[in-house]
Amino acid sequence: MSRMATAGTTFGAPNIPLEARKRQATNARTDAVKEAFLHSWNGYTKHAFGFDELSPVSNKGTNSRNGWGASIVDAMSTAILMGLDDVVLRQLEHIKSVDFTKTNTTVSLFETTIRYLGGLLSGHDLLTGPHKDLLPSNSTKLIDALIDQAVILADTLAFGFDTASGIPGNNLNFTSKSFADTTNGIATAGTLVLEWTRLADITGNRRYAELSQKAESYLLKPTPPLGEPFPGLLGTEVDIETGKFTDSRGGWGGGTDSFYEYLIKMWVYDQEKYGLYKERWIAAADSTIKYLTSHPQSRQDITFVAEYENAQTLSLNQGHLTCFIGGNFILGGQVLSRKEYTDYGLALTSGCHHTYNSTPSSIGPERWSWDPRNVPAAQTDFFARNGFYTTAVSGQRVHLVFDYDISLGIGTVQHWNPGSSLPQLENYFKADTQGSQSNASGGDSSSGSKACGIVFTTKHLA
Repeated sequence: MSRMATAGTTFGAPNIPLEARKRQATNARTDAVKEAFLHSWNGYTKHAFGFDELSPVSNKGTNSRNGWGASIVDAMSTAILMGLDDVVLRQLEHIKSVDFTKTNTTVSLFETTIRYLGGLLSGHDLLTGPHKDLLPSNSTKLIDALIDQAVILADTLAFGFDTASGIPGNNLNFTSKSFADTTNGIATAGTLVLEWTRLADITGNRRYAELSQKAESYLLKPTPPLGEPFPGLLGTEVDIETGKFTDSRGGWGGGTDSFYEYLIKMWVYDQEKYGLYKERWIAAADSTIKYLTSHPQSRQDITFVAEYENAQTLSLNQGHLTCFIGGNFILGGQVLSRKEYTDYGLALTSGCHHTYNSTPSSIGPERWSWDPRNVPAAQTDFFARNGFYTTAVSGQRVHLVFDYDISLGIGTVQHWNPGSSLPQLENYFKADTQGSQSNASGGDSSSGSKACGIVFTTKHLA
């Protein structure tokens, strides 16, 4: 007797309803991400605990972020989302013991804000909010210490804002309370506002918000006109004494990227207070679609985003860091109910995915171009097939996630052809990469549903 196929069945597969099979696949992905996190975390704790990161080839600790244990603070929100209570408790014990006022190396205000300050605040918000039941009730003092340490760190960093304009220096000397910067970039100056505003809201000390928002004000209303070559799209460098832009060069890549990212996220954080941030993001988004959208000559089906030297000169280049743009447009489309932004974000994400899928190792280049006038002879066929050619590969660091395991950590790939690696596991791997993977694979379970009311910053949550 023959049987009719019904919805929710697959020929040759067990008769498991479609939704159940989807849940199984989601659970398998979630478990795989957690396993990868624990693999790198356990290697770090065995050989480098307290250092900023593990070098997984030599199994030794290194410090690139002032020696305060960046991997610990950076990874905490990921561990919380994964429900790893024992990991979180060990992280909290370490954080409580750190002296954030002392270091022998230069402190980046930008990096310290997004990694340390953001990590402390996100840990506190998660452990007092959607994940308040993760730890035993006697952990309250450890959780409270996150804010105590955030205040100490912010107070120590605050001298960086002591300039004529209020735009901070970025490279700070804690010993002499000084810095030598004369300009600052829009990403380094414009990616402070969410963390510092959140700290102000938690503590009630408005000074933290005022410092970061004064710096941001010069970016929301840029002068002179050369600083805004397209509506909403800015130059890169600002004079910290005058607050005036010094160039027209820009795009959505490194040095500018997270300024645009935070515009829409500040509005999501508080829609009543930060309407101007939303309007500036919309202006930047519309100009990007109108002026920077580009399709390679040999692959018109692919969408990339050009960079610019000024309003008259585009550069047909894109970098790996720019690939966050798809998610930012999708976020904007969702929160603003603007389908055109969502569709554009999906097209940009597809373009970035294509740069990975096109290489022998499925690992994309650090930078690439689609300018048909400059195709290297050795990449002519590759360009004809794929619509781009690489301009920075060897010696560059590519950090996404094809589980390139080295012993106790996950190393850094040096070349997109198989073979070589760099001996460092970046401290932000567990936050940026595995945290994003955990949320992406979570579906409607655990971390996904519990993230309601949470704004994901460039590294963490707020």
